[in-house]
Amino acid sequence: MSTFILLLVSILGGFVIIISWLPDNFRVSRSATIAAPAHVVYEHINDLHKWDDWSPWAKLDPNAKNSFDGAPLGPGASFSWSGNSKVGAGRMTILESRPDDLIRIKLEMTKPIAATNAVEFALAEEGESTKVTWTMAGKNSFISKAMGLFMNVDKMCGGQFETGLANLKAVAEKHSA
Repeated sequence: MSTFILLLVSILGGFVIIISWLPDNFRVSRSATIAAPAHVVYEHINDLHKWDDWSPWAKLDPNAKNSFDGAPLGPGASFSWSGNSKVGAGRMTILESRPDDLIRIKLEMTKPIAATNAVEFALAEEGESTKVTWTMAGKNSFISKAMGLFMNVDKMCGGQFETGLANLKAVAEKHSA
């Protein structure tokens, strides 16, 4: 019995060491080129009321409870949600907004795992199109690091960003036509 306990403690200790060596920070980023001027793309990101039109999470829980606070759009605008296990619960607040260029958001998740991350949408006009880069960065807690051993967070979140950018492309190009 003591050999089994010693083996178990050794395995758990090994996992703790491996997890502690994993990066303390993460960054997920995806880009897409949208055949619309930057001002059209910008208005769909800068106005949180318009996110339901393109957000990859909006269709995952049509019964989610949403609320808006603060400014109507731009800095100070805030959006809170509480939904099923696919969308969780949290709040995002626009911190900085530069027309046709950049939107920075504070993302505060409360469910399924509490975390605060920085989200950024960078826009760059390329001729008659706009390149949009969606980035999320934050700190990895011990639990996040442990989950990273079994889940590819970049692939999971990156896939959601790709879906959102494809939806944003469809919406912005429709409004630009």
